[in-house]
Amino acid sequence: MVKIYQLDAYGGVPAFAERESPQPQAGEVLIRIAACGLNFADLLTIEGTYQDRPTPPVVLGKEFSGTVEVAGQGTTLRPGTRVAVYAGQGGLAEVACIPEARCLPIPDAMPFDVAAGFQVAYGTSHVALDRAALKPGETLLVLGAAGGVGLTAVEVGRAMGATVIACARGADRLDAARAAGAHHLVDTDTQDIRDAVIALGRADVVYDPVGGDQFRSAFRAVNPGARMLAIGFASGDVPQIPANHLMVKNVSVIGVNWGAYLTFDPDTLTDSLRTLVRWYEDGRLTPHIGHRLPFDRTPEALQLLRDRKAVGKIVVEIG
Repeated sequence: MVKIYQLDAYGGVPAFAERESPQPQAGEVLIRIAACGLNFADLLTIEGTYQDRPTPPVVLGKEFSGTVEVAGQGTTLRPGTRVAVYAGQGGLAEVACIPEARCLPIPDAMPFDVAAGFQVAYGTSHVALDRAALKPGETLLVLGAAGGVGLTAVEVGRAMGATVIACARGADRLDAARAAGAHHLVDTDTQDIRDAVIALGRADVVYDPVGGDQFRSAFRAVNPGARMLAIGFASGDVPQIPANHLMVKNVSVIGVNWGAYLTFDPDTLTDSLRTLVRWYEDGRLTPHIGHRLPFDRTPEALQLLRDRKAVGKIVVEIG
């Protein structure tokens, strides 16, 4: 028997359970899970509002890391291979059977806790900023810059040669953004985003996992021809954008759903993640894990995510 953390019905309360250990089918590998990274999308899954809605029961945890323990027929990964996995579910468990195509071999120098929270956060930022055609010398405004994806946007934007303005609440969060490479800091507790960004010369690209009033303020502080990236709506407020305002300022709004690329363009994710792993090995990326909690404290880890109190990623250590 293996331990899992499962949601039996959308809108319910997930709980620990046990089930028989699965066996890999053809094309699958059995992963002994070491760590699982949490994402805001996990909360939406619990509520039943996430765009992907597998039929319950659902084992929570969209991305994780571990070691191949059993290789199914037709697979090339060998037992003992260290991998990071984005599967959309199944990470909050001791083991999982996963299609080999979802497994990314990771270098020995990458710890499991780092790998567990690496793919979604860094992958989202890299794919998004590539879609925005961020150029060296442009100004990137990152909202929610101390969160799991926000910090990676600061790092990736800096690595791509941009001048980075980081917005976050409070000195501790801004310190984390500065350490990640931000050139300018805006405290959203005490400063007006629009006024602060205009004073710094306006923004060419906006990376927004927050939505709501912050999106609206940032929109008023961009240069003509700016690109605004809609990454998520952690504020709970999905902004409505008057099309005439887009037209007048020649502004583009680009939606980015990283996980959806698996269904229509998986090669984009594969190429992006290979680049990011190289950057990690070269020392260009320094993942920030704000909290590491053991498996039996998973409810507490999810509450930290819900309260938006964490700086960087929250990782549940399983094995």
